[in-house]
Amino acid sequence: MIYSQCAKRSIDIFCKSLRNHVQSNSFRASIIPQYANQNGFLLRNYGSEAPVSEQMSLIKKLRERTSAPIKEVKAALVTCDWDIDAAQKDLRKRGVILASKKSARTAAEGLLALAQNENKAAVIELNCETDFVARNDIFRCLAASLAKLALLVDNSQQLSGAFPIGPEYFEGLKLDVEHPKLSGERTVQNAITEVAAMMGENVKLRRGYAMSMSSYGVLSTYLHASPQPGLGRIASIISLEVENQNAPLDAVQRVGSELAMHVVAAKPSFLTKELVSSDAINNEREILKSQAEASGKPPMAIEKMVEGRLRKYFEEVVLMEQKFVVNDSLNVKTLLSNLSKEVGSPVKIDNFLRMEVGEGLQGLEAAGEPEDLAQAA
Repeated sequence: MIYSQCAKRSIDIFCKSLRNHVQSNSFRASIIPQYANQNGFLLRNYGSEAPVSEQMSLIKKLRERTSAPIKEVKAALVTCDWDIDAAQKDLRKRGVILASKKSARTAAEGLLALAQNENKAAVIELNCETDFVARNDIFRCLAASLAKLALLVDNSQQLSGAFPIGPEYFEGLKLDVEHPKLSGERTVQNAITEVAAMMGENVKLRRGYAMSMSSYGVLSTYLHASPQPGLGRIASIISLEVENQNAPLDAVQRVGSELAMHVVAAKPSFLTKELVSSDAINNEREILKSQAEASGKPPMAIEKMVEGRLRKYFEEVVLMEQKFVVNDSLNVKTLLSNLSKEVGSPVKIDNFLRMEVGEGLQGLEAAGEPEDLAQAA
């Protein structure tokens, strides 16, 4: 009986002491804040930890809103006590940091986007790290929007030829990506940064080109491996000039479309033999001579072998000397001669351009060298 009374008294003293500690701010703030309510009673606070089913629902909703990686979505929700609006804001804030960390990684995948009007065509290359991201709707919308913006770049001072449009031309410019998850006007750099954060990869605007009609004729384009209109992995632009401004253009447009496809397939590096540099010719001649000398034939025969193989070299790299891919019984020079007779006016190729996603990028980044923007006449 005495023991029971002492025990009861000890428990009463302990509870009173504990209540006094719980009611103190320092105890609630530093020891067990999640267990104490304002009245000092020990209650578990479930407000900061959502039920598992609700957590999954919030993760799904925020992922749909932002397209950010699941790992980043969950981290943001946990940080913001499962407040979805606060987490979305946190993701946007941290997106800049995440994108900057990824910017050092090689981005050799991606898409080319092409935009065109009656007198001008523009193509840009938007890179990412994997083809999975290149298939994403947001990435594709960004690429298409950048091509449309490139079409507006003023290159009036460029009389002819392919006009390079590097990332510096887009500085300060604004665009609307026109995608539900990235709607509203923003700067080009901010749009790229936000998409990089959403995709969880390095996203980079690598290069661009524009070509304008300098006179009467046709501007033709072609996209290879095109998932949708205006996008592809290989692009070409070719400008055909017609001397007589009264000549019909239907046949010229048909041949222009075929030549644009030819440029993609045949990969010409020069328009005419005269445009091949003497250094390139001498280098090729030296290689061919070494190969011919290995045959052990006399010098005169070796010289003939070198000249014959040099003609073959021109047929491989010079557009006007190449066999036409649609009909290999004639070359491009003969094709244009036949077209000129058909329309009753001289027709010539003014310029051409060929671009391919990631071409030379891995080697250039490894060597730390500047890149040649495209194959262009």
